Amino acid sequence: MNKLILGRYFPGNSLLHHLDPRAKLVAGFYFIFVLFLANNWQTYVFLWFFTFLVMHLSDVGLRIYFRGLKPLIWLILFTVFLQILFTAGGEIYVEYGIITISQFGLINGYYIFCRFVMLIFISTVVTLTTKPIDLTDGINRLLSPLRYLKIPVDELSLMLSISLRFIPNLLDETQKVLDAQRARGTEFGGGNLVQQMKKLIPIFIPLFVSSLNRAEDMANAMEVRGYQSGKKRSSFRKLNWCMKDTIAILMMFLLTVCLAFLRTN
Repeated sequence: MNKLILGRYFPGNSLLHHLDPRAKLVAGFYFIFVLFLANNWQTYVFLWFFTFLVMHLSDVGLRIYFRGLKPLIWLILFTVFLQILFTAGGEIYVEYGIITISQFGLINGYYIFCRFVMLIFISTVVTLTTKPIDLTDGINRLLSPLRYLKIPVDELSLMLSISLRFIPNLLDETQKVLDAQRARGTEFGGGNLVQQMKKLIPIFIPLFVSSLNRAEDMANAMEVRGYQSGKKRSSFRKLNWCMKDTIAILMMFLLTVCLAFLRTN
């Protein structure tokens, strides 16, 4: 459980660490759109090359990325498995009732696997190389035009930042509770469905209580520091958009051009 690194920050001095958080957020969301432009093996090979290049530029070991992928790999494989079993088209290899294993199903399963893994890797790069407070400022600045529509941008960005920040803490506490229950002789994964659900109750209750306590402590800390919702506040940190940030966005457009050239019409 504590192997999930999405939402954690790794201090470093890489090029990606020095990019403006707005550039990284825009590039990350744009990459999600770019993933759907790939429709053949050439485009996916090119996207894999780009993904590993970005991971290398973060100065974070590849082992850490793959270790963070392990907690999610079964969910990804389950999605791929459903895609393979229930997608028909092309040459049929196995057909039994509603279950069909076909050429298109295998190809689409591979595409979906690549999209999920690359999406997780790029999202992890953004969080590993960006401080949570910088993510808050970046989200706040990107959503600032919504203030004209009377949307509480400050509150939204704060909630997103707090949620992202406390994902690792919640996972760490879950692992501690699991270890404590195992030390008391509890065996997870055994028995029928009802028995397994009963074993989860001693896990959920401490996590729920600790989450409420943490939320109350944070609310008290914010109140002591004078935080008031809806009030205009100054910022100690200033975001500076530099030439390297513009180059990063231009590289994403170049990636789009290359994919458009490689994709099959």
